[in-house]
Parts: sequence; C-alpha cells; structure tokens
Amino acid sequence: MSTEPENKTPLITIFIDAKKYEVDKTAMNGAEIKAKANIDARYQLFLEKRGDEADEPIPDNKTISLKEDMHFFAIPQATMG
Repeated sequence: MSTEPENKTPLITIFIDAKKYEVDKTAMNGAEIKAKANIDARYQLFLEKRGDEADEPIPDNKTISLKEDMHFFAIPQATMG
C-alpha cells in the first residue's frame, strides 16, 4: 500500500522580492501571492519580465497561471502630493 496522496499537485518554485517560495497551486491571484510573502496588502505586485518587456502589474483580483521560476516584486502604491 502506498501512503503517498494521489493526484498531488507538484510544487512550483516562484520568487517574490528575490525570496524563494514553493507553492502547490498552478494559479494564484495577486492578493494570494502577496499573502504568501507577507507583503502589505496596499503594495502593488508586478510580474518581472525579461528583456525589453515592461514588468506586468498583477492586481489583487487578477489570477495568473504559475510557472516554474516566475519572479514577482512588490512596491508601495505611488502617492501624489
């Protein structure tokens, strides 16, 4: 008899603010990604793009498919004044 759970989602390694995290989901929204790294909910999350592509903002309610070695970063919301 096997004691391993069936249909277990393999872990996906992502990086948030240069720290490594392993997640067992294939998709998460911006709020979930920030929560994983204990990032202030008021911060804006971005998906880091390679080359000349602009980094992609990930709103709290936007769900994205996760792939191995994706890099995210968060910055405080801009304030005008």
